[in-house]
Amino acid sequence: MLHGSPYRADCPTRHILDRIGDRWTVLVVGALWDGSARFSELRRRIEGVSQKMLTQTLRGLERDGLVRRTVHPQVPVRVEYTLTEAGRTLRAPLRALEEWSIAHLGDVTASQEAYDRAD
Repeated sequence: MLHGSPYRADCPTRHILDRIGDRWTVLVVGALWDGSARFSELRRRIEGVSQKMLTQTLRGLERDGLVRRTVHPQVPVRVEYTLTEAGRTLRAPLRALEEWSIAHLGDVTASQEAYDRAD
C-alpha cells in the first residue's frame, strides 16, 4: 500500500487533490451520480462547461480510474460515461462541499462585497 502526504511537493497525492478539487470534476461526478450519461447529456446538465474542458475532465477521470467510458458499437457509435466504484466513493465528500457552498452562499457573498467595498 502506498502512503502519501499532499503537503510534500513531490507526492503524487497532489495530482489526486488537483483532480478531485477541480470544479468540473465536482460537477461531472455530481452529474453521473444517478447513472450513465452520454457526452451531450453531460454538457446539458453542466451549464457553462466547454466541449474542450468536459473532454479533458472526462479523460483525466478515466485515466485516474474514477470514470468508465463505454463505447457501444452501433451506428452512430454511442459512448456513455459512468462512475467507477472508486468514483462513487467521491460522491459523499463532494456532495458535502456542494451543500456547504449552497448553505454558505449568503455569508461568502456578503464577505466578498464587504471586502470589495473596502478595497
